[in-house]
Amino acid sequence: MGRHSQLLEALPGLLGDAHEAAADRRDLDYARLSSAYTLAATLLNKLGAYGTSRITADRAAAYAEVSGSPLAVAAAARELAAVLRHQGQEAAAQRHIAAAAARVEATGLTTDAQASAYAQMLCTTAYTAAVAEDRDRALAMIREASRAARGLPDRAPAGRLFPITPASVDLYAVGVHWALGDAGTAIEAGRNLRAEQFATAERKGRMYTDLARAWWQWGKPEETATQLLAAARVSVAEVRDRPPIREIVTDLGTRHPRVAGVRELVAIGDASHRPTTAPWQPDAPAPRLRAPRGADSGGEGGQDSVGGQG
Repeated sequence: MGRHSQLLEALPGLLGDAHEAAADRRDLDYARLSSAYTLAATLLNKLGAYGTSRITADRAAAYAEVSGSPLAVAAAARELAAVLRHQGQEAAAQRHIAAAAARVEATGLTTDAQASAYAQMLCTTAYTAAVAEDRDRALAMIREASRAARGLPDRAPAGRLFPITPASVDLYAVGVHWALGDAGTAIEAGRNLRAEQFATAERKGRMYTDLARAWWQWGKPEETATQLLAAARVSVAEVRDRPPIREIVTDLGTRHPRVAGVRELVAIGDASHRPTTAPWQPDAPAPRLRAPRGADSGGEGGQDSVGGQG
């Protein structure tokens, strides 16, 4: 149910174990180490710890390059692009994603894992372009992502690095149209989405919060509150811990305190236990990095997935 604080506490140990496992300097171990840093960047970015998430995303990208895995590179690039967007560096984010997408496409997309990674890269490209106000590219990329995802299963196999599905692409379309300022089209893009289409509490909650953002942009406080309450019931952390969603809750409480559900949402937002700090800070000693083999050449070969999954 969105236990961000527990994961934060576990991150230093997880990263330490991943470094220890990479002591043999095998490509697969570096891919797994990159995956651990990608997970850290994802969580820290979600919680608004953008400075620390930039450090972890950079390290994920470095170890992905050493591993030689196009999919590890893609996963790291996705998180780095998210951090760069939050830092106002949309052009740099687009360059990173475009390069990663090209490397995935160069695999020939002969496996479902590669096809899933490519669809994910297209989605991320679309959203990044939308944030950068590049409307034509954003719409073209989300259409291409929809086509790329047609052959993917409605439920991704367990362990898939990029567990994207046709429903996931539709949810990205909601975000793309929201970022372009078109709330009505965003709501229309999500009209057929259902929580049961998503495998985890985090993704179910994200569906509701993305729809809430669109309703809020459209000036509909009742519908916004309804979606946020639904999000809180499947993953309270999606409402409590994400700074942009807390901001909406605060605005609801200030401007629409009598709307049904707003008091409950404000109480969630005011919860005293909020994991908003990282297990280490940018100006403190970071987890010790081992010198990677082949750092100058980017490593050899590559796997179709991190950790041998998907």
